[in-house]
Amino acid sequence: MKNMDQAKNNFLLVEENLSCYATKSSDAIRLIGFLEDIRPSFFHDIDRIIHSLSYTRYADKTQVYSFKENDHISKRIIHVQLVSKIARTIGRALRLNCDLIEAISLGHDIGHTPLGHAGEALLNEISLRELNENFMHNIQGVRYYMDVENNGEGLDLCIQTLDGIMCHNGEMLSNKYEVMKKDKDEFLREYKESYTDRESFKKYRPMTLEGCVVRISDIIAYIGRDIEDAINLGRFNRSDLPREIVKVLGNNNKDIVNNVIVDIIENSMNKNYIMMSQDVYKALFALKKFNYENIYDKSMSREDYEYYRRGMNKIFNIYLECIKNKEKDSLIYEIFLNQQSSKYMESTSDKRMVIDFIAGMTDDLFLHEVKKYENA
Repeated sequence: MKNMDQAKNNFLLVEENLSCYATKSSDAIRLIGFLEDIRPSFFHDIDRIIHSLSYTRYADKTQVYSFKENDHISKRIIHVQLVSKIARTIGRALRLNCDLIEAISLGHDIGHTPLGHAGEALLNEISLRELNENFMHNIQGVRYYMDVENNGEGLDLCIQTLDGIMCHNGEMLSNKYEVMKKDKDEFLREYKESYTDRESFKKYRPMTLEGCVVRISDIIAYIGRDIEDAINLGRFNRSDLPREIVKVLGNNNKDIVNNVIVDIIENSMNKNYIMMSQDVYKALFALKKFNYENIYDKSMSREDYEYYRRGMNKIFNIYLECIKNKEKDSLIYEIFLNQQSSKYMESTSDKRMVIDFIAGMTDDLFLHEVKKYENA
């Protein structure tokens, strides 16, 4: 027992040198609470996330390009690892809590659907039509960890981890990221409100500086890597990158990542916010616009998008019928509902169950199901 006490103290030694703006393990808040062991709270969250079934499915989920026969094109698992590494680099330099940063980073995209953002848009159409609720991958990620994982019992992650996942929105770029102080009730209010008020959600900010670091690191991780994937697939040439952007950030992922990280550290040291210089912010904003015009808006043809829309709607209706008819040998029961607890089954509507199931699918399983019912 004495050795275990020493081990617990050893885990916490690193916190003695944290910034006054860092989130300490003693600040951790859980919705339920459980008996902690030698691992600090946020370190414990990391373990719960990487052992979750949702995390396992990252390996077969789209980052940008779906179904490309090229082993070097990024999958979602690579993206979350890059976010974690970039965010921990910034966090260590600024003396923030790298356990919390890693937990948020590794869990931030867990709610992503098959087909990436295209799949998210399609499932949002279904959710709005069927439930009059928004579907957003960051909100779905919080839902997975609170209500779906662990056979519907949830993982009881810390509020700070869940909030970082909820507020990670890497599509919204700012030159300054400030903390929005919250307690457990405020976090839950924002989470519930997001289902019905998409505009209000855009104003939400992380409750910790660590969450702010992950939010900007999400952009840093994808913006240069997606360019490398696009070049690898022959979508455009490196020489096509705008000269004014290249002058500030560089023309490859390595330089882009390094230049933005260094700039953030330089402008955020010993501050209660995360900030970029105006030059880097403007260049990053312009590069994001370039990526949307040349990568994201062209990642899937209109014909493919419509094919997947028809397919997703079809399998949604088929799974819904399976639940209504209690077809226990159907796919949705076999690999999902048969394992869920009575808590989940009794508190979740049939339509929400189907959305949970489709959102959790890998690309390959989704395509398999769409093809199976193509002519049904």
